[in-house]
Amino acid sequence: MHVPLLDIKAQLDPLNDEIMAAIKETVDSTRYILGPQMESFEKNVARYCGTKDGIGMSSGTDALLASLMALGIGPGDLVLTTPYTFFATMGSILRLGAEPVFADIDPDTYNIDPAKVADLLSDISLKDKIKAIMPVHLFGQCADMDPLLEMAGRLDIPVVEDAAQAIGSSYPSMKDNNLQWRRAGSMGDCGCFSFFPSKNLGGMGDGGMVVTSDERLADWLRVVRVHGDITQYHHVVVGGNFRLDAMQAAILDVKLRHLHKWHSARRRNAAHYKELFQQAGLVNAGYVQLPHAVYEDQAAAEKDIDFHIYNQYVIRVPDRDKLKNFLLEQSIGVAVYYPIPLHKQNCVADLGVSRMSMPHAEKAAVETLALPIYPELTGEMREYVVERIRSFYES
Repeated sequence: MHVPLLDIKAQLDPLNDEIMAAIKETVDSTRYILGPQMESFEKNVARYCGTKDGIGMSSGTDALLASLMALGIGPGDLVLTTPYTFFATMGSILRLGAEPVFADIDPDTYNIDPAKVADLLSDISLKDKIKAIMPVHLFGQCADMDPLLEMAGRLDIPVVEDAAQAIGSSYPSMKDNNLQWRRAGSMGDCGCFSFFPSKNLGGMGDGGMVVTSDERLADWLRVVRVHGDITQYHHVVVGGNFRLDAMQAAILDVKLRHLHKWHSARRRNAAHYKELFQQAGLVNAGYVQLPHAVYEDQAAAEKDIDFHIYNQYVIRVPDRDKLKNFLLEQSIGVAVYYPIPLHKQNCVADLGVSRMSMPHAEKAAVETLALPIYPELTGEMREYVVERIRSFYES
């Protein structure tokens, strides 16, 4: 049996008529730069996330970069973030001449550990230089935002949410002893999304978005994405060409209408995986550590909360690389997110971060493996994946 890591065509086929109609409407409009298709999509994403504004960007990377630029991050500044994420998180910091400072991850969620953040913010040599905090909502589950927002607010440090993998994911925020579910991207000063084709909401090419309820920040982001131009040929800052393509916006606007049911399907697939792995004895035997959905219990009393959207379904296993190669030989698509923590990348070998110790991130880098989880994955496919993993460890 062939089980791909992701099957985009299975998702697109039922939407073919809707997508082709949206493409034709965009072509006929001749409005290919900014324009009504992008404005519609921006408003719909902002409404979906619970923010006032959405600002379309050319990629998730450029969404991060533009956000830091709009906040005035530059040479000599430090940005506090996680060492266990995609390179764009750190790359956007380095491109502005700033430097990353890393707080290790929570080993259960792989998200940044607020206790480690608190340690760094209490360091007198660092706290006055830290000009932004950039938590990442990894694999589709929100970082623990309440303590991060409390610390940032107390020290007047802006928070940029890297929500590239987490559009729609919800966090149980406590305010005045009341539980309020808040969506990824809506909690910090701004939130950044990627619409890379492999994402839960993926385009047919690159694309991104920044959402915010800060009107001044939204205005600056719109300036930054068009070369710092406030009126034609009048540039107040050096920005970039960060505009979301109108064709991608039209396609994504169609797919956004289906996003919630896709999230629900991924959670059903995750629940089935959990059942299968437990039945196979792989969890109790210590061969497989399943993803930990930390907000699931709080969501149980609610109706259809997206407490985890499983952009990836990541397990921990011994002999990870051997298992990965075995599964690939069995025609099962798997991937490693991420084999090298950011503080160990060659491009920062000359910076102080390369000498930092991040034991939980370093351990995750050699133990984690992503399995297929896309909405159209069949029960038979999931059974085959688990059976093959069982055979690997019992052989």
